Amino acid sequence: MSRGARVKSHSGIYHVMWRGVNRQEIFHDDEDCLTFLSIVEKYKLKSELSMYAWCLMGNHVHLLVKEGNEPLSTTMKRIGVSFVYYYNHKYQTTGHLFQDRFRTENVENVRSLLTVVRYIHQNPVKAGMVGRVDEWRWSSCLGYYGKQQYPKKLLDRRYILDLFSDVETVAKGRFIEFNEKNNNDECLDDRVSPKGRLTDDEARREIKALLGVIEIAQVKSLPREQRNELLQEIKKIKGLSQRQAARILGIPYSLVFKARNRGDGSYASESREPSP
Repeated sequence: MSRGARVKSHSGIYHVMWRGVNRQEIFHDDEDCLTFLSIVEKYKLKSELSMYAWCLMGNHVHLLVKEGNEPLSTTMKRIGVSFVYYYNHKYQTTGHLFQDRFRTENVENVRSLLTVVRYIHQNPVKAGMVGRVDEWRWSSCLGYYGKQQYPKKLLDRRYILDLFSDVETVAKGRFIEFNEKNNNDECLDDRVSPKGRLTDDEARREIKALLGVIEIAQVKSLPREQRNELLQEIKKIKGLSQRQAARILGIPYSLVFKARNRGDGSYASESREPSP
């Protein structure tokens, strides 16, 4: 069955989200983040897109954009294809990186616009990655707070700040107060982890610490014996489900399930384990 056409935003503004296929990792190091942002900036300038906010997380991306001189889907396709080419070349992988097509949410009024900006900036805080919004390096928050940010030509912050005041210092202060306010904002991808379970971001940090110098993207290409040994250890991480591990590692669930537990030679069972 073919997908329905996206409903066009009357304002031309969209909240865009990309996820890694099977929720697998998209960004493994600073170079990946910097490269993605450079690509976004390149096509932002070419398409005359306006960029009001962004945030890069481990396995997904949030963008708040206003359509430029070409359809949004065309610009997003250019960005996606360029980054996938870079990623596959760097990590010697093939196939899809992003899950299906990107998702969008139309933003039709000022209240929704500001809510999405705050939601995007608070993503790393709510995921437990940092304690404050301006501690996360890979979001547009730093640009709004007057801190050094890369790339320099990506953020169009004036439009948002003018909604708070025509005076720069007043606008900045009011924006910071709004941006850091506790809230129950809900946008595109809100998920609550079952009690006792790690969130995907928490699980990703645990897996990275266990892997050491091995990148998450490289696990699926390791020799079978080495891969199975790592999977045995990964399965011991408290609060991590086997399906969750498979998603993050970008490998079939069956490979995680069949990795033998060290010591007893038996296969792990998760017949009663609910999907997160």
